[in-house]
Amino acid sequence: MSQKADFPEAVFFDMDGLLVDTEPYWLVTERELMAEFDVVWRHEDQMYCLGGPMKKVGDYMSSLANSKESPDWFINQLISRIAVKFKNISLMPGIRTLLNEVEEQHLPCALVSASPRVLVDAVISSFDKSPFHVTISADDVERGKPHPDPYLKAADLLAVDITKSLIIEDSPTGVTAARASGAKVIAVPHLAPVPPAPRSAIIKTLEGRSVRELWALC
Repeated sequence: MSQKADFPEAVFFDMDGLLVDTEPYWLVTERELMAEFDVVWRHEDQMYCLGGPMKKVGDYMSSLANSKESPDWFINQLISRIAVKFKNISLMPGIRTLLNEVEEQHLPCALVSASPRVLVDAVISSFDKSPFHVTISADDVERGKPHPDPYLKAADLLAVDITKSLIIEDSPTGVTAARASGAKVIAVPHLAPVPPAPRSAIIKTLEGRSVRELWALC
């Protein structure tokens, strides 16, 4: 069988909760920030904000704080506080092996995140050399996830057919964006469940999985 049939034309990775386990950092920072307004940040609040976009998070936090500060203030505080914590972050299980295989097969590769550019760059800086040919942040598109625009822009920059590509995501918001793009999708639910859908597969972990195996699942 040809390589084209064995492998996707390109591979796209989400960041938060998929590439790196940033959610604990988000949770701690959200709790700390809201505590300054005497608001207890609950599990339900974390689930509502999971996967962004940042405007949704800022609006929500400002509302809980009775608008004592603007949504933009909360967004800026979250980003500045979390960026400092991202300096020594670790890859999720199975990611290193997948990135190595992508490089060995010379597959175009992109990181597509709902986080702002400063946080994407903070994560990328933890690599000795970035494994991604393209990185897309929330700042790079007008409409972020759950719209497919970030993935479509990444595909355009890589000059690949999105319908022949593989997207790996973890959150319902990200999976919605991935599926809407027309790509095949692997969902690895991290904190919230993801419903089944055509041209996609749901697995528990990427550990022990290869790109070839993931492509065959969809």
